[in-house]
Amino acid sequence: MERDERELRGAWTRYQRHAFHSPSPALSPWVERYWEARWDYAEPYRQKIVPYPNVHLSFGGGRADVNGVCGGYQIKVLEGRGHVFGVAFRPGCFRPFLGASVSTITDRVVPATEVFGPDLPMAPDAPAMDAFLLARLPDDDDRVRQAAAAVELIAEDKALTRVERLAAELGLSTRGLQRLFAEHVGVGPKWVIRRYRLHEVTARMAAGGAIDWAALAADLGYADQGHFIRDFKGMFGEQPTWYAQRYQAAGSGPGPVSPSTRPDAPR
Repeated sequence: MERDERELRGAWTRYQRHAFHSPSPALSPWVERYWEARWDYAEPYRQKIVPYPNVHLSFGGGRADVNGVCGGYQIKVLEGRGHVFGVAFRPGCFRPFLGASVSTITDRVVPATEVFGPDLPMAPDAPAMDAFLLARLPDDDDRVRQAAAAVELIAEDKALTRVERLAAELGLSTRGLQRLFAEHVGVGPKWVIRRYRLHEVTARMAAGGAIDWAALAADLGYADQGHFIRDFKGMFGEQPTWYAQRYQAAGSGPGPVSPSTRPDAPR
């Protein structure tokens, strides 16, 4: 299968520009970052988006949407010139804004006015979103903090590969942990663990050099390489060796790629 040259070794950065902004400190317990994406394509480009467990509020093309966590990758076709501004909420922290279980919007896109009302600014920047969200700060919630801490632990502890261990670390039963994630994160703890451990794979791709796939699968807690490949393909839509070509020039080995320009960098 022939590859689109624009997706190899960060070539897409010639056509796209991404920027990230910090929210007001008072919003930081709920909002991870603001982000912007601009693109200019003479020919349509199939942008692969690989999810993290963030809910996003996005503005672009004359509409505003709340994007629930997706269980797998998505393809968005970019063409012409475009711009999107977004709010990435911290994993586990969107429920107070939604007023319902976050699992109710998993794999869904909801008109943002259904969640935030008609006063939502339709062409915002970071200061405008700060003002809008600061006026709607939720009350402190122990369960929100617990869910956020659980996801942070998964992200930071690379040796954490089992749901049972996470439950023990948090002092919860496995079932209690699953309920916490359904209510506040929108996907299960097993999915979140798998997503962050597979991030380790793309980090190694970006670092360059040969990869021992069997050893890497074992390091990530997989019983065998076949299960690792199945999970990777389910999340990224491609075999690991095929996906690795996004980090290398045709006919060469993997080369270093800036974290901000990785194909799976958080959007």
